[in-house]
Amino acid sequence: MTNKRLAGKVCLVTGASRGIGRGIALQLGKAGATVYITGRTLDPTGTEGSRGSLRETAEEVEARGGKCIPVQCDHADDEQVEKLFNRISQEQNGRLDLLVNNAYAAVKTLLACQGKKFWETPPTLWDDVNTVGLRGHYIATWHAAQLMIPAKQGLIVNISSIAGLRYYLNVAYSVGKAACDRLATDCALEMKKHNVASVSLWPGAVKTEIFMDLVAATSDTTSKAGNTLINVIKNGESVEFSGKAVVHLASDPNIMKKSGRVLLSAELADEYGFTDIDGRSPPNWRQVKTMCIMSGHTWLAALIPGFIKIPFWLIAAGNSKL
Repeated sequence: MTNKRLAGKVCLVTGASRGIGRGIALQLGKAGATVYITGRTLDPTGTEGSRGSLRETAEEVEARGGKCIPVQCDHADDEQVEKLFNRISQEQNGRLDLLVNNAYAAVKTLLACQGKKFWETPPTLWDDVNTVGLRGHYIATWHAAQLMIPAKQGLIVNISSIAGLRYYLNVAYSVGKAACDRLATDCALEMKKHNVASVSLWPGAVKTEIFMDLVAATSDTTSKAGNTLINVIKNGESVEFSGKAVVHLASDPNIMKKSGRVLLSAELADEYGFTDIDGRSPPNWRQVKTMCIMSGHTWLAALIPGFIKIPFWLIAAGNSKL
C-alpha cells in the first residue's frame, strides 16, 4: 500500500498544536489526507515556556507533502465548535471521513495536583479536566455524526488511556477517561447500522513535549520513583506512533469489525506491522516485562520474554465491579 493511502480523505484532529494531536496530524498528512487541525493558539506566542502552535503544525504537515488547514478553536466553546464543523462541511461539500478527539486542556493542572486526593483539590478540577476532554469529545462527535451518518461512512477515534481501566493520577482524570471509552463504545452501538465506526485508542507512555521537559527537570535520579519515571518516558512512544495507528485504522476496509472497541497503539502496531518513527517497537503495557519495568523491577523484567502478555479476559475480570 502506498504512503498516500488516505488521498482524498478529509480528517479533523482536535488539539493538534503539540503532543499526540500534532503527531497524528503529521502522519495523516503524510498519508495524503486533507487535515483540519484545531487548537487555542494559531500562531507562536513567543511566551517563555510555550511550545507549539497550529501554524507550526500545519507548516510541518505541508513540508511533508500533506494539506493542512489550521482552525483556531476553543473546544470549551460550543459556538466555536459549531462554526468549525460548518466550515468543514462548506469547504468539503459535506464530507468528513475521520474525527480524532484529542483536545485536552488539563495536563499542567493534573501535574500540579499530583499526589493530592480529590477533597484536597478545588471542586472546579472536574470541569478543568473534563470540559474540553470528555464533554468536548461528545460535542465534536455529535457534529461529526451529522456529516458521517448521511454519507454512510466514517471513523471517530477518542484518544484515551489506561486510566479508563484503573485509577490513575486522580478521580476526575480516571473517571473522565473511563467515560471517553464508554462514549466510543456506546456511539459505535448507535451508529453501527449507518456504517460509521467509533473506537477508543490507548497510547502507551508518550514522549510529549511536556513529559520530556518533566524528565529533564527530574533532579532526583537516585530514587526508585525518579528512575522509573525517566525509564518509562524515555522508552515510550513518539507522538507520531499513535498517528501511524490512526492511519492504519482509517485505511482499514474492515474497520467496522473494530468499532466499539478499546484499542492499544502497541497492539495495533503488532497487528498492522508498523514500528515507531525511529524503528523501535515501544513497550506494550500488557507485556509482563513492561509492568515489571513500570513497577521498578528492572532486574526481573530482563528475565521475562516480551511475548508474555496479560490476557484481556484477566484484565477485564480484575476490573469488574459486579
